[in-house]
Amino acid sequence: MASIAASARRAAARCAFRAPARNNVAALRGLATFQLGRLNHVALAVPDIEEASAMWRDALGASVSELQALPDHGVTVCFVDAGNTHVELLEPLGDASPIAAFLAKSPSGGLHHLCHEVDDVEAAMADLKARGVRLLSEEPKIGAHGVPVVFLHPKDTNGVLVELQQAIPAEDS
Repeated sequence: MASIAASARRAAARCAFRAPARNNVAALRGLATFQLGRLNHVALAVPDIEEASAMWRDALGASVSELQALPDHGVTVCFVDAGNTHVELLEPLGDASPIAAFLAKSPSGGLHHLCHEVDDVEAAMADLKARGVRLLSEEPKIGAHGVPVVFLHPKDTNGVLVELQQAIPAEDS
């Protein structure tokens, strides 16, 4: 009987909410000082970006941007216009790319990250750090749209890699 109860406790613990940064629930109390904006894109890791972009364009009738190499991020990207958001296709630029590591585990590709806009990436970073949410870099990097971006550690965001991107003013987008 004790083993059934212990097994139930372990199962419940696996399903329980795990607050960021070593279960520091107190750090998450209160409202964020930044506003999470619209979903900018859903990123998919793909082993062959030419093949993937052709599928989105030819089979699904979507508008697909030109390929763009981003050596600082170790990827080649293109964007699929999905109406109210975009799908970002990511192909590794070399074996050291984080996308190459992702594809080593999932050779056919798959969901890599979600990207939300924020008005001020640096303010969002400061707020999240104060709350114990781990960031994958200490400073924002310049992303595919030419604006600052930062990634949040997936262990602190329910197992999903989240990117925050500086919102692009409407007249510039």
